[in-house]
Amino acid sequence: MTRRAIAPPGLVPVSVIVMTKDEEANIAKCLRSVKEFGEVFVVDSGSRDRTCAIAEAMAATVVQFRWNGRYPKKKQWCLEELPFRHDWVLYVDADEMVTPELADEIRQVMTGPQRHAGYFVGYDYAFLHRVLRHGHRVYKLVLFDRHTARFAERDDLDLANAMEIELHYQPQVEGTVGMLRNRMRHEDHASLFHYFDRHNHYSDWEALLRSRGTFLKVVEAQPAGRRLLKALFAKLPGKGPVAFLHSYVWKAGFLDGSAGFHYAVARAFYYWQIGIKCREAESTR
Repeated sequence: MTRRAIAPPGLVPVSVIVMTKDEEANIAKCLRSVKEFGEVFVVDSGSRDRTCAIAEAMAATVVQFRWNGRYPKKKQWCLEELPFRHDWVLYVDADEMVTPELADEIRQVMTGPQRHAGYFVGYDYAFLHRVLRHGHRVYKLVLFDRHTARFAERDDLDLANAMEIELHYQPQVEGTVGMLRNRMRHEDHASLFHYFDRHNHYSDWEALLRSRGTFLKVVEAQPAGRRLLKALFAKLPGKGPVAFLHSYVWKAGFLDGSAGFHYAVARAFYYWQIGIKCREAESTR
């Protein structure tokens, strides 16, 4: 059993990790949303804007990370190297915000009997300046006991556009996982260029692993039934149209108006990218 860390009176006994690179537009609102937590690290990758200055002015502990091209990547490096005061950690991206309701729920989890080793959090995604209430819902395992979790190493270091951070997979956790009721808010103030550029890198990574047949090889923590759905989706042809219909029709994304439509199109385009990149990889073997 891990010890229960004590935070200053009134603060949530959890260490928050915010990973940044040139996040001047987002970092202040992110840090304001985690002011009730006992410890906040901003792990920066050489920002050239005012990200670090803003974080330091808001009393976050700023740590610099320089990737050496090998494992551990950034998330796992944080678990191994940061001087934590608490056993539990919460990963928050710079373009995300912890809602007051979610902060209160995490406080209750930390002060009550701990039934799980980690918790999934759902996300309210803002797209084209509108919070999407329908369509595809993202869940990430971002709150967990750091002594029981590890981000797996993937066969992706030879990727031409390799990234320093672990991408679309969850940490492996020793123990059961639960689901929090309240959600994180994702709202990126950068332009759509940034959105599509980031997803271009993501699709490179996912196409590489899918073409190698290793995308689903790592046993990661998943919400109930999610692992089976991912396995079934992996076998489907025409993933782009399926993703669009899933978001826009099955999950009622049409109720979010034009933002819901364009988000469903963007999701379909993402899987089209993966498909054509997989075919390119197969043709060059």
